[in-house]
Amino acid sequence: MIRVKLIKSLITQPPAQRKTVKALGFTKLNEVVTLPDNDCIRGMIQKVKHLVEVVQ
Repeated sequence: MIRVKLIKSLITQPPAQRKTVKALGFTKLNEVVTLPDNDCIRGMIQKVKHLVEVVQ
């Protein structure tokens, strides 16, 4: 499992990045979600790496 935290706002981001963050399960800023550690999730995190951070 991998824990990810949303650290930046989505206000100025393109729609594709907003949808990716929503698909990761985030609804508000500074929220931490636990996700399965697989290639699909890692690819989504890589796409929005400037908005999220992986926490241990």
